[in-house]
Amino acid sequence: MGISRKWAVWAAILPLSAVVAGCGSTAAPSSSPPSLTAVVALPVQTSPNWFFPILASTGYTDTNSQMNYMMYKSLVYINKTDGVNYHKSLAASITSNANGTRYTIKLNGRYRWSNGQPVTAEDVVFTWNIMKAASQNGTLPWTYGGAGGGGVPADWTDVYAQNADTVIVTLANPANQSWFIHNGLAQIIPVPEKVWNRYPDNMTQELQFIASVANQPTNAVYKVVDGPYQFGAMVPNDYWSFVPNPRYGGQKSQLTKVVFQYETSSAAEYAALKTGTVSVGYLPPSLWASRAALTKDHFWPAYLFGFNMARINQSPLAMGGLGPTFSQRYVRAALEMGINQEGIIQSIYHGQGTVEDGPVPSQPPTEFFDPALSKPPYPYNPAAGKALLLSHGWQLVNGVMTRHGVQLSFPLMYTSGSNSITDTVELLKQDWALEGIQVQLEPQPFDNVIAVMHGNPAKWDAAYWGGGWTYQPDYYPTGGELFATGAAANAGHYDSPTMNKLIQASYAPGTKTETKNALFAYEAYAVHDIPYLWFPIIPTLNESSAQLKGVSTTFNPITALFYPNYWTAR
Repeated sequence: MGISRKWAVWAAILPLSAVVAGCGSTAAPSSSPPSLTAVVALPVQTSPNWFFPILASTGYTDTNSQMNYMMYKSLVYINKTDGVNYHKSLAASITSNANGTRYTIKLNGRYRWSNGQPVTAEDVVFTWNIMKAASQNGTLPWTYGGAGGGGVPADWTDVYAQNADTVIVTLANPANQSWFIHNGLAQIIPVPEKVWNRYPDNMTQELQFIASVANQPTNAVYKVVDGPYQFGAMVPNDYWSFVPNPRYGGQKSQLTKVVFQYETSSAAEYAALKTGTVSVGYLPPSLWASRAALTKDHFWPAYLFGFNMARINQSPLAMGGLGPTFSQRYVRAALEMGINQEGIIQSIYHGQGTVEDGPVPSQPPTEFFDPALSKPPYPYNPAAGKALLLSHGWQLVNGVMTRHGVQLSFPLMYTSGSNSITDTVELLKQDWALEGIQVQLEPQPFDNVIAVMHGNPAKWDAAYWGGGWTYQPDYYPTGGELFATGAAANAGHYDSPTMNKLIQASYAPGTKTETKNALFAYEAYAVHDIPYLWFPIIPTLNESSAQLKGVSTTFNPITALFYPNYWTAR
């Protein structure tokens, strides 16, 4: 998701990672297997734009993560219960010393590159070197979106190939082993070093080369993959297709093609569902009453492991001088009290959703959620929010809260093309107005919202894309990628020394009770300090064709990914 894909951004009802598919078959001679194509509806006005598996901060989205999964295997495969499945991982095993500073990774020989060559330790080390270089401070061709999570890059003091199938990783400080495997090593999605290493003595040129081909999946560098699919063809703003990788070492696809289809609007996507052009997709909340018309589909809602939010820009460079204002907790509290989460759930999402007030969700159920934090500290109450601002010296001037020449008036970017997102920001504007907070709504395509948010901090104040963050690859939800000072996913420039200390403590080694208590302490502070504005979690409202088996059962809410190589015709 981020951005960071984790700055992974995901749309509440237009899931960036929860892509959906449909299928149709063409006639074929009885002597040959039938052709089966799955058509995947992308979120509205969203295009994949970064196919290199180490995602830039400007392309750190679940849509791009889904593209990566099609072609590349991750070092660590996270299952639906947030555990590690080594049979499906590139790593056959990971062992560590007692204090979690040294990790030995043995590679799984069943996975090879599509040119027949083995995936080697050198491939892993090369990929790490790309991650490390793109995570440094300073002027870079692009910045890695996962920087700040899993100790990347500063805590990794050494990564080397002991032999062809063994990698050794050394950390500067002791760490919770589960945290490091989930959040650090799981970030590595190796690429073939012999294909990609164009400038072995100049990493800046290497990063420039990667940027030049990152959105060119038809380039020859993408022909050598180890995932279930190879890239097929594309037409910008139309479709991106994949075909099975015949050398894939895991579950081979029974589909002959997977097509990811661009969607201009929620209405267009629904029409494609209804006609069967897309036989599996998402149900737009604005068309909830029409769901019965999708008679040949299976409806299944799913909560992703993440949370919804709006980002506010706390940088000193934010427009209108509002950065220092947004950096005040009481201002963020007043903004939070103007968000009618229950109203959004009931009036816009037809009762489908859960009120949330922190970075670790109650749905889907995991051991990481602290039930003691179930009661929101800043429930919807515009009158209380207004009073809070007045108590800190703000005054209403022509209906707008004003203090020392600064007005609580700012533009709010939001993703265009979705009625539910538009309805949400319209409701938000009305409720904030009750507190004397004035916003100007600015609709933009999703990719533009992300690019502006992760670009120049002087060009935006607030952003809402209808979603938030999915925990990929920070599956142990400590928040380092999100809220640590300077983290790549911290696009809003939130800065709290207390938060930094709690994040570090949450991945320190200890007993199971000690590590859980440390994580819960981080959660509690995040709930009360409001790094960004919390919104309700809305399940993805998925529709899958009755003719296609395995879509819902193989969907993983933890990784927020679909696995088309497990889909079959009924």
